[in-house]
Amino acid sequence: MAITYRAAGVDADLGDELVERIKPIAKRTYLDTVVDGVGGFAALSAIPSGIEDPLLVSGTDGVGTKLKVAFATGRHGTIGQDLVAMCVNDVVTTGARPLFFLDYFACGKLDVTVAEQVISGIGDGCQLATCALLGGETAELPGMYPEGEYDLAGFAVGVVARRAVLGRLRVLPGDVLVAVGSSGLHSNGYSLARRVLEVEMKLRFDAHVAELGKTLADELLTPTRIYAKAVSALLAEVGLGLHALCHVTGGGVPGNLPRVLPDGVAARIRLDHERAPIFGLLAKGGPVDEDEMRTTFNLGIGLIAVVAKDAGDRAVRALAAAGEKAWIAGDVISTGGTEPARVDVVG
Repeated sequence: MAITYRAAGVDADLGDELVERIKPIAKRTYLDTVVDGVGGFAALSAIPSGIEDPLLVSGTDGVGTKLKVAFATGRHGTIGQDLVAMCVNDVVTTGARPLFFLDYFACGKLDVTVAEQVISGIGDGCQLATCALLGGETAELPGMYPEGEYDLAGFAVGVVARRAVLGRLRVLPGDVLVAVGSSGLHSNGYSLARRVLEVEMKLRFDAHVAELGKTLADELLTPTRIYAKAVSALLAEVGLGLHALCHVTGGGVPGNLPRVLPDGVAARIRLDHERAPIFGLLAKGGPVDEDEMRTTFNLGIGLIAVVAKDAGDRAVRALAAAGEKAWIAGDVISTGGTEPARVDVVG
């Protein structure tokens, strides 16, 4: 008997079924810029009109070992939002408006129901980010992944006027640092978090944890916050007073804030704000010392806006009106030299 592709572990019919299930998910995210979306070899998007000297902005990322929590609990509905967030939050740091998103879903054996749940979460994330889920790729790769596991990657594209690009060239001594709250761990540091919670503390995902007020799974699967609408509100209120944005991901505040600062300055920031209980649980349960906490986790700060000194209070009010918890956390000072930017934690 001749060997078939299906006998080798790839069922093309299941892939076709998934594409049909994806189409309505993608369609609910479409913007007026979408020319042609899911179903062809490539998707098409127009660049919005009215943007002078437009630049396309791109970002790519994954979800990391947070996926292990989804596998262990069988809960796949929110992990897609994490994927969108990790890409879109990078793109909006330039001041860009997100345009579209593409995903890559790879598995050993395709489970259409699980894949649909994941991609539905991606659709939810795209709606929160106001960008179109324009296309993607599903790869069934027998032998590459353990049964019941998959991997995800995402790709976001936005657009911004050249004159409006945010970043280190705009930052000045005297600028204020406005911290924007995270929804928890987001999608970083899960290898350390799982080591502490599963191995050292021997907690089960379905266990109710008194310190958290919820099950461990509910805490760890809280989706990463998407800041696209918050940034839009901030730009509308502060305008040119917004100089730079830092997405706090792996490396924490000390590892990420220097990426948006020019040479010859230091960012003085307080990290003594009230933190979500998960951070205290990890610190105590490891134990994990404060320096390791700061350079691994976001500690409750998902985004930092660097704004002009006279715009700090307005920035906090605009973010609060957009549904974000925000506070003034520090400032930028000159170091009097040309050495690389640094972060000084002062509290």
